[in-house]
Amino acid sequence: MHNFIKNYIEYMKIHLISLEQDRLNTDYRFSANECYELNGQIKATKHLLSVANDILNNDIQGKGY
Repeated sequence: MHNFIKNYIEYMKIHLISLEQDRLNTDYRFSANECYELNGQIKATKHLLSVANDILNNDIQGKGY
């Protein structure tokens, strides 16, 4: 199970980079809704990364909870 969590965390990090790149490449003049959507996805992914790292570190009082 430990390797699964580590692999999933690495996937989420790559996904976060992809979302951030998409946000940089979005032309907001034509797509304000996409801007809000990407910002929400980035925020949610960062939260899930935080929770996963807390679980991995056995830190139930961490910031992710």
